[in-house]
This record gives sequence, C-alpha cells and structure tokens, in this order.
Amino acid sequence: MDALHTGLPVTIRLWENGTPFADDALPGLPRLTIYLPSPEHRTGQSIVVCPGGGYAHLAIAHEGHRVARYISSHGTAAAVLEYRHAPYRHPVPLLDAQRAIRLMRHHATEWELDPSKVGILGFSAGGHLTACAATLPPLTEGLPGDEIDALDCRPDFAVPIYAVVSIFEPYAHLGSRQNLLGEKADDMELVAQLSPERHVNANTPPCLLIHTSEDKSVVPEHSIVFYQALRRHNVPAELHIYEKHGHGIGLAQNHPWGPALIEWLKNRT
Repeated sequence: MDALHTGLPVTIRLWENGTPFADDALPGLPRLTIYLPSPEHRTGQSIVVCPGGGYAHLAIAHEGHRVARYISSHGTAAAVLEYRHAPYRHPVPLLDAQRAIRLMRHHATEWELDPSKVGILGFSAGGHLTACAATLPPLTEGLPGDEIDALDCRPDFAVPIYAVVSIFEPYAHLGSRQNLLGEKADDMELVAQLSPERHVNANTPPCLLIHTSEDKSVVPEHSIVFYQALRRHNVPAELHIYEKHGHGIGLAQNHPWGPALIEWLKNRT
C-alpha cells in the first residue's frame, strides 16, 4: 500500500479469500480504488463512492473516479466501489457496500483514517445502495466470517445524490428494481424491505440529500420522501434540490453540489 502514500490510487479486492456468491459473470468485481488526500489537508474522514448505472452497469468515470479525486483534493479519503450488479441480484450489491465500509475501518490505522468517520456516497442506483447501507441491518448470508466481516458496517454519514430511494410505487424506478431483484421484482414484501425510506429510525446516520428539479428519470420526490422520513425520526439531514440539470450530471461544471458537499463534511468533523 506504499503507493497510496505517494498520492497514487490503489485498487484492492473486497475479499481476498472466498468472495460471497462469486461466479464468472463480472470478472474482477467487486473491488475498491482508494484515493488518499495529501497529509497536510487530511481530515480523517473517508467516503465510499458508489457510481450509478441502474444496477445494470457502473458510471465509473464521472460518478466514480472523478468524484473521488475531487473529494480527496479537499482532505477526505475517497474509495470508489465497483460493486456487482446485474446479472447479480440482491443481496450481492449490499454485501459489497457493507464490506467496503468495513474495509475502510479495517485499514484506518494504516491509511491514517478515523474509523468513526466513515461515510458512503452514491448516485442514482448507487444512491439507492447508499440509502440501503444507511438504513438496513448487516447482512450475513454467504459471508466467510473473517475478522473484517466482524466490523461495524453502518456508515457514520450518508450522501444519496439524485438517488433511487424508493423502489415502491408511486415513485419506483422500475428498471433499477428489475435489475436488482430479477424474477423477484414483483415480490412486494422484498420491495418494501429494500425501500430505504421505510426503514429510517433514530439510529440512521446524518444524511445530505442532493437532487434536481429537472430530473425526469429519478424524480426529486425520492429525496423528498427520504428527507421527510429522516425528519420524523430527528435524524440530522440537509436537502438540496437545484433547479437546473437533469439526471446523471455527476460533477457537472460549476454545479453547486460539490462545494455544498465539502461544506457539509466540515460539519461532520
């Protein structure tokens, strides 16, 4: 890991031995690419970044590495999670996200991170994964049960960005639901279990929610209903709905959500 301390990103596997539910569908996944900030700007915070892609692919460039470089340039370590997606189904993406959070805590001393300041951020379907990680209990099915799997996988803060929050009607993003659940996409009990706005409680971590009014693919009501659930349970939360831009903007030039994120992170230190 010496390359990390020279400012170069390093990619690691989530599980070195015994990846749960592994087959040959997506070679090389899941994996995590870590960007450490320079020592003089380091806050101790870290964020797992989950690109979107409707659980069908990963928008890895503009919702992954570009975002991680931006975040790390402001003092927060960022780790791009290439989680498994279709043809993999639930619970595989969430298992990958929970493992990524545990890995950040496992390497906290080595990477000079604060294990109590590990967050998760995601876009679109990656935002759904982010909201699930913030609200759902740890999964155990298929885990090898090593020392890393024993660590806490609850994030200390979460940032869903133009996120698919509900996969339940009336706002359901049916493509994401189909890719995540496959033949179980119409199992309403499972759909309810994986609609994070239904599982917010007093232990849900602080959240920053970002959306745009012009988003026609994942309407801003996803973030609104999640914010309302956070408010009902007195969870610290901030909601930004910007007038301009549609879905999938990433870090669009001059878009204000990037500075808003950095300012919000300062309140978490």
